[in-house]
Amino acid sequence: MSAPAPIRFGVLGMGRAFTLMLPTFLGDQRVRLVAAFDPRASARSAFESVFGGKACATEEEVCADPSVEWIYVATPHQLHTRHVEMAAAHGKHVLVEKPLSITLEEGARMVDACKKAGVWLIVGHSHSFNTPVLNARELVAGGQYGEVRMIEALQYTDFMYRPRRPEELDTRQGGGVVFSQAAHQVDMVRLLGGGLVDSVRARLGRWDPRRPTEGAYSALLSFKGGAFASISYNGYGFFDTDRWMNGTGEMGTPKALDSHQQTRARLTNARDEAAEVALKAERNFGGSAFKLPTPQPPAAFQHFGPVIVSCDDADLRLTPSGVEVIDASGTQLLATPLPPVPRAEVIDEVWRAGREECPPLHDGEWSLATVEVCLAMLESDASRRDIPLCHQVTPSRMPNAHPR
Repeated sequence: MSAPAPIRFGVLGMGRAFTLMLPTFLGDQRVRLVAAFDPRASARSAFESVFGGKACATEEEVCADPSVEWIYVATPHQLHTRHVEMAAAHGKHVLVEKPLSITLEEGARMVDACKKAGVWLIVGHSHSFNTPVLNARELVAGGQYGEVRMIEALQYTDFMYRPRRPEELDTRQGGGVVFSQAAHQVDMVRLLGGGLVDSVRARLGRWDPRRPTEGAYSALLSFKGGAFASISYNGYGFFDTDRWMNGTGEMGTPKALDSHQQTRARLTNARDEAAEVALKAERNFGGSAFKLPTPQPPAAFQHFGPVIVSCDDADLRLTPSGVEVIDASGTQLLATPLPPVPRAEVIDEVWRAGREECPPLHDGEWSLATVEVCLAMLESDASRRDIPLCHQVTPSRMPNAHPR
């Protein structure tokens, strides 16, 4: 019996999110990019050159292409609803970048559209796809270390001083670190803590009037059953928590100690808003400052900063090398083979759904619950109170062995 054919993707948006997925698309033989749209002519031209696919004039043309099975929606947050609904209307399965949406109403519309069309909806990449997170969840679910009692997740980055478009600095349009970054941490701790967050209490930091959106947060997530998670993020670009991850950056590659200072220095070259937008565009796929990555096996797992899961009988620390278990007998690293390409875990889930009809873990309902937590963080900071939740779901569909 011959091997199943690669999954044929159409792409909407070839900006930063697409650029980060490029090593996966270039190296994973289970996928093939056959069509794409981006408003930048340089990106469309680069797509034809690199992938030999069709550069389309509109988003609708990509969704209507009969050679396309899945649509990868990598457009700005505020456009997700229109593009997911468009893909579903054409009978295409959807992989949409996180966050699913910036309102619960829009997220519910996307989930409903895909259900009515009978197509899969997967939301990623969030770092809850990372193998150490999935492995830690399997350990927790196995019960050998008792119940989860507390989760700590911490991340310090240079997020606020990377080049931004105006809407990325406007929370109302999906900008700021809650929608873009908390989605990672919330997804991870929900997966590790059982999914059912009962209430949220949060404070946000807005410390630079030149970047008028939240750049930091701390939140306490209380779970049904008594566990709780503390998540904190600071994107103002001084300290770097990757120093605590063996010098491994978020993408699983070695990172210079002065990376955050370099980021701030580069931004000084952008004299005004237009220059900053141009600087961002030129760093992305098809831009003058873009360099095509060379496909190669990862040196470490991707991560999103220090994460520790405290159970009755052990602490589980997620590292770029695997899950470290610290219990009464000492410390043991449960090393796991690295995936053949970065973010292969995302394609694992797409493959299971598209070729094996296996319901995905990161589906619409799961991701809508993560959006609810993010919105509760914003509401809690504004009201200075705990926010109860009502759209939470459990991670009932755990992945099987990787189908690579």
